Formats: sequence, C-alpha cells, structure tokens
Amino acid sequence: MPVDEAPNDDEVRQSYNFAPGYHGLVYRADVPDYGAGPRQTNPEHEQQTDEESTPQMENHSETRYKLQVMKWGLVPFWTKRNPDYGAVMKTINARDDSLAENRGMWNTMKQKKRCIIVAQGFYEWLKKNGGKEKNPHYMKRKDDQLMCFAGLWDCVQYEGTDEKHYTYTIITTDSNKQLKFLHDRMPVILENGSEQIRTWLDPNRYKWSKELQALLKPFEGELDCYPVSREVGKVGNNSPAFIVPVASSENKNNIANFFSNPKEAPKKGKLESPAKPSPKRMKDLIGNIKDEDDRITVDKPSTEDNAPVPVPVSELQGLKRERDNDESEDDVIGTNNASPLTKIPKSEKLYAVHITNDLRGDDKTPNKRQTRSATSNGTVIKNNSSKARDGSQRITNFFNK
Repeated sequence: MPVDEAPNDDEVRQSYNFAPGYHGLVYRADVPDYGAGPRQTNPEHEQQTDEESTPQMENHSETRYKLQVMKWGLVPFWTKRNPDYGAVMKTINARDDSLAENRGMWNTMKQKKRCIIVAQGFYEWLKKNGGKEKNPHYMKRKDDQLMCFAGLWDCVQYEGTDEKHYTYTIITTDSNKQLKFLHDRMPVILENGSEQIRTWLDPNRYKWSKELQALLKPFEGELDCYPVSREVGKVGNNSPAFIVPVASSENKNNIANFFSNPKEAPKKGKLESPAKPSPKRMKDLIGNIKDEDDRITVDKPSTEDNAPVPVPVSELQGLKRERDNDESEDDVIGTNNASPLTKIPKSEKLYAVHITNDLRGDDKTPNKRQTRSATSNGTVIKNNSSKARDGSQRITNFFNK
C-alpha cells in the first residue's frame, strides 16, 4: 500500500507490551478531520440504509494515504472534556455486530473514518480455575508479516483548547477455529495489500454498506499461537522476551533449557608435553635452585598449603617455642649436645633453642645467640624477686587452682 505521509520515528511508541492509552501507528486515507465525503453538521442526517448505493468519486486515482500516530481508545468528536481512563477503556474495541445497525456511537466513524492499525501481533489470556489463573498467549502471522487490524478513528478538540486529539478503536469479531480455545473474540485481520484493505479504506465509500460489513469476519489465514511470559501482564514492563515462547530454547527463563543444553565436555586427547630444556639449561636451573634453597626450612602449619618455608636469616641464630605444661621453669631443650645453651631469665618464660653451626653448614665458630620475644621488643625486664609476680604466672595455673 502507498504511503504519502509518515511520522518521525521518535513519534511512534514501540512496545512489546502495548496497553490502552498508548500511541500506535494507524494507516488511513488522507481525508479531513471530519472524515470522507461531504461535511455534515448534524451526524443524525448522515444515516443511510444498506439498500442505498455508495457514491463514487471521479478522482479515485488521486487518493492519498498516510501513516499517523493515534491514541488507543477512541474519544468521539462530540466529547467536550477529556475522559477518564475508565471511559477510554470502554472504547478500545468495537464489536462487528454493533456496526450492523445504523445507530449508536460508531455510526459516523464507520462511514467516514475507517482505518488500519498496524501491529506485529497481539496477546490474549487463557483463563483457568474459574478465571483465577490467566496464562498469556501471543498470536502472530505464520509468515511473520505485519498484522492489519480493521479499525475506526476520530478527531476531538475539547472545549477551551486548540489542540486536536486523534484516537482509534479496533474492531473485533468471532474467533476462528484456531483461537476458539483461547477466547470467543479476536481482532478483524485484513490481508496486507489486498483488495479488502483498499475497499475498507476507500474514501469514496462514505456510506455504510453490506460490502463493508462483510469484511468484518474471522481471519482465514494461519496464525502462530503460543504461551509467553506472565510478565507481559504487568503494565509498564517491556521486553523482547515477551513474544518468545515459554518452551523455546531462546527463552532464558525456561528452566528446562538449563537441563536440556548441558555444556559439552572437553574432547579427550593427549596432553602436549612441555618442551624439554637442553642439558646446559638443566644444569643452570639445578645450580640456581641449589644456591637459592641452600637454607634450613621449618614447618609453618599456618600456610595455606602447609608447605615448609625457609627460615629467615635473622632467625637462624636462635628459635624459640612456648614451654610445655610438663616442663619446669629450669628445663631447656637443645637440638645438639655439642651446642652450649644459655638459660633465659625466668621472667621471659620463653626458651631459646640454639641451632649449631653444624646445621648451618658454615664455620664452627659459634655466633652470639639472640633471642626474640613474642611479647616484648627484646628488652629484659629486671626482676630482683626470687618468685615471679602473680601477673606473670602461666595462664594454666589459673585453671589448676
């Protein structure tokens, strides 16, 4: 179908959860705001019986068509004030059987203001458990073409304002056999580019006729119908996932996909061996390791892998440990009988273990022994009393009393 005028992209609201009150895309003949045909001041004078013929205009080839943004929920042109949301909800659809008679609120629009609403598809809810449970379903054309809903439009200007408001309604009819399980009504869908659309939009047909009424029938083509996410039922939500089938592999929220598509196990194969260094390189490596690790190690249970670590050089001259409960204050423990031991004052309550030069592997000259305290900076507290003060007693003595 030709398009002689179209809105800017930012004027059209693209949504995967299109609700009443949103602005959608409408295709219609480019006629004045009062509609096709001669202008009538009294809508009641525009009524005509089905037996009367529809006049034809001579300039049929000059008809222009345009795409226009309109609000979903028709507001009749005689409305004086902006209606509330509840009133608009009553005019989002128009039943085909209500158009058969030449009376009612749709009488003017059906004759002079017919249009096509362009959409990718529509939703319908399957009710279960007496209506307590509603499962949304999405309908689209089998060939993925856009849907063309038959509709009516109108233009209203409220009292005291200069702004014009364009609104529309979608015409519904009985459901076809495919959708009977879902609902008893469905939109009137016309074939894109067909003679049906040309007849429906023809501005020369400004009187209602049986031919126009006959176009309002269930869709005879093939549709895809499948359940979708319930998130579409919440107004304000908007996501491309809303039109993805619940059972589809593309649906990330489908828990079945987590189990049906396990990650592929790595292919079995031989692991490649690292390149073997040359003999000269091996010799250098071994030599470097010997030079670096030629020190005494000590077990450190606090390390993550419990691996032994080298003893710091500053601690090679003396190591300390806490006294066992079964040792007296005068006992000392040595690692080698050939090494002299020096008793630490009782106030320190710590004992040094001398590591001889034999373990270090260097000269036999003993170095001056140094001790380190876990509770002081190495300064020995002078204590002239023969007995330790109560505050320096072992903590275990407290529990033994």
